[in-house]
Amino acid sequence: MTVFLVILDVSVALALVGLILLHSGRGGGLSDMFGGGLGSQAAGSTVIERNLDRITIVLALTFCFVTLALALMMDE
Repeated sequence: MTVFLVILDVSVALALVGLILLHSGRGGGLSDMFGGGLGSQAAGSTVIERNLDRITIVLALTFCFVTLALALMMDE
């Protein structure tokens, strides 16, 4: 069980790094990569960016719970 949780924790962490790098900062990010540019900045966040936010939040919560479970298992 511990090996599965470690593999899950590492894979979620790598996925989080990738998703966070896709987020738009000052330079644009995902919207500039797919040609959104100035139009998407004026219109607010796009559907892709909102879904990216949701996926990132779910993975972050998963990472927290799996890490907490690993910490509690290692305590025993």
